[in-house]
Amino acid sequence: MVNRLGLSVCSLARLREISRDLPACGLSRLFGGFIRVGERAARAAILLAVLAAFPVHAQTPFDDWLAAFRHDAAAQGISSATLDAALSGITPIEKVIELDRRQPEFLQTFTDYLARRITPVQVARGQAALQADAALFDAVEAQYGIPKTVLAAFWGLETHYGSVLGNFNIPAALATLAHDGRRSAFFRSQLLDALHIVDAGHVAAIDMTGSWAGAMGHMQFMPSTFRAHALDADSDGRIDLWGSLPDALHSAANYLRRAGWRSGEPVAMQVRLPAGFDLRRARVAHRRPLSEWVAAGVTAADGGMLPALDGRGAIVLPQGWQGPAFMVFDNFDVVMRWNRSVNYALAVAQLARQLEGGNAVGRAGETGALSTAQLAALQQALNELGFDAGTPDGLLGPNTQSAIRRYQVVHGMPADGYPAPSVLVHVEQTLAGVRAAGQPDAEPLPASATR
Repeated sequence: MVNRLGLSVCSLARLREISRDLPACGLSRLFGGFIRVGERAARAAILLAVLAAFPVHAQTPFDDWLAAFRHDAAAQGISSATLDAALSGITPIEKVIELDRRQPEFLQTFTDYLARRITPVQVARGQAALQADAALFDAVEAQYGIPKTVLAAFWGLETHYGSVLGNFNIPAALATLAHDGRRSAFFRSQLLDALHIVDAGHVAAIDMTGSWAGAMGHMQFMPSTFRAHALDADSDGRIDLWGSLPDALHSAANYLRRAGWRSGEPVAMQVRLPAGFDLRRARVAHRRPLSEWVAAGVTAADGGMLPALDGRGAIVLPQGWQGPAFMVFDNFDVVMRWNRSVNYALAVAQLARQLEGGNAVGRAGETGALSTAQLAALQQALNELGFDAGTPDGLLGPNTQSAIRRYQVVHGMPADGYPAPSVLVHVEQTLAGVRAAGQPDAEPLPASATR
């Protein structure tokens, strides 16, 4: 494979140096996905993607870095006792670096995403938790206006209702990431916030545990979120997001209210689109009054009327035109501030609905998902055809979705912007035909044509 791609042993060695924490099979999987879109373009795309994902940093030895950090932290008022308790004897955690470097091999379809996170057991456990702590959930809902099923949905998705809080020591994990250099400024700031939390007496350094990336407690707050929004709801003199469910739920509700939660409005609801609906209008940024959607023939999934709300809604197709359609509202944006994932935000809405006794999502859409290497290949092919998808990095962002949508419009396909396996096949066949003919493809439509 190395000879076929024309990469020298030196080039591969350099890639291995850059991507020292990439799993051993990662490069071969990455290379394999590019071969079909042209070897020269593939080589360039591979190098760009790996360089972007695994940049080289001139790294200070960890002990020297830690000594300098301790000095800076002390200058910001962190006590010597806290610095000793949190940082003495720590070393970089290799597993944290591995997890930070790990790239998903395959994209996940929306229905697969839901199936892994919203199971009958998950719903039953959530309903039992709502009953067991009914007075607490009712009090939080009354005070903040956040539906108790929504709070329980966050709780379930984040930590399986408190059963999986994470066991990485937060100061050590954050120090590892802050020293590593890929996102050092962010994690350095989070480490300082974590030390302030310890210094304030909310938790002992040894007991501050959570995810490899620094999220902690029942609701997986980052240290900066803890300092900005966490509350001592049980009035015991400290904020305990690990052992106090009142502290955790009040803190989550406080965050959501401050983020702009609108009481009485949903996050999202499944809808039915009329025949002939212009799929170019199905974009999260295309917000319109509900009256316009009603006039366009959009109904609730069961065929009923949309709710009477003052806010604006947008249509989202998380698995393309063949999959389920959702209308999202202002509270969808609030959930996206918690986690910048459309699938996550829709999962919050769906789990909350099922905790209330509602039905699961129907209509699965096209099965199968592209690997990240295949998505990078699709991006490269679209670029070659004149549809600017940006750097072929295997990440699905707005540029890639816009490029897919423009391609679909030109070729008379449903313009949903979704990277289905059938779209990759179509694009590759088009590119092969263009190359065989030795002439450029038809001029793509301007971006404005898909808005």
